[in-house]
Amino acid sequence: MLKRLSKDIKKLNTKKKTTIKDIANVLNISTAAVSKALHNDSRISKKTKKAVRQVAKNLNYQPNHLASALRKGKSNLVGVIVPRTNSNFFSSVIQNIEEVLNKEGYNIIITQSNESYKKECNNIDTLLFTQVDGIIASMANETIDLEFYEKVKAKGIPLILFDRGENDLNVDYIGINDYESSHVIVEHLVKQGRKRIAHIGGYKHTRIFNNRIRGYVDALKKHHLPLDNELLIESSLTIEDGRQKMEQLLKLKNRPDAVYIASDYAALGALQLLNELQIKVPEDIALVGFGNEPFTAMVTPSITSINQHSEEIGKQAALTFLNYKNKKTIKQTLNKIILDAELVVRESSAPK
Repeated sequence: MLKRLSKDIKKLNTKKKTTIKDIANVLNISTAAVSKALHNDSRISKKTKKAVRQVAKNLNYQPNHLASALRKGKSNLVGVIVPRTNSNFFSSVIQNIEEVLNKEGYNIIITQSNESYKKECNNIDTLLFTQVDGIIASMANETIDLEFYEKVKAKGIPLILFDRGENDLNVDYIGINDYESSHVIVEHLVKQGRKRIAHIGGYKHTRIFNNRIRGYVDALKKHHLPLDNELLIESSLTIEDGRQKMEQLLKLKNRPDAVYIASDYAALGALQLLNELQIKVPEDIALVGFGNEPFTAMVTPSITSINQHSEEIGKQAALTFLNYKNKKTIKQTLNKIILDAELVVRESSAPK
């Protein structure tokens, strides 16, 4: 008997994927009995359960979670979409989402768009095919058409947006007060005696960057500083963008004496260029970034930045999803959590 089982197992191990039927054939029992044994059904004897588990192990059997999700209407999986995973902000958000959801029996599937609208759409399709119980997302820079997110809503799947989201979707959202953040930054620079403040921002079609631009413009008006269009630049906010846009500002006949950049990565690129050109920071040009990435405290000079409260955003996004599980239905009152701006002042904008 053991020899026959060993032969059958060796033969089946050459197959690409083991099924419940393969286990049933080896043990000469029904597929229903195998399924019940794998789910620890009390109607199946301990001897049969032990045999089923041993054969499953020998055959490297992996449960088909998709099939199980289709049967139960629940996968215990939550999809997370981020623009990139190599950012401390997004990795911290992911970590905190996972910590909260794991305690409630959920696992997460992480996808990244790399700021590509097309890839973001593919990510959404993949997560929907996987039968996730919910999606927590931060939109790509390229995303303008919201059709794929509307598809998620149409299927009745909880959709929570964080950091980057669109009010037109009318879904739950967790983020910081981007508009107020710009006021805090400009206020700080004005107190340092800066009068010609530039802004290297993201693209206006993205809500958070539009709010930061609006906040910057209104803050200048509040302090009776002129708005010079050549000091307001949109970009993708990469390190290379920071270098290029800072070079553009340095070529102006009347250079800025401070630059507020809507991303720490772009701020790092700008700082690299200023250091290479031996332009003193903050003496000649003060610099403020956004995101409070760990490297902002390590470079020379260290970079003043806005703390985005990534830990709290991750926790609140996960708890918002769990509210759907507890209520068993899509809520009528949406969850909008806006956290206050917090400026972490460092050497790059310290008093002259």
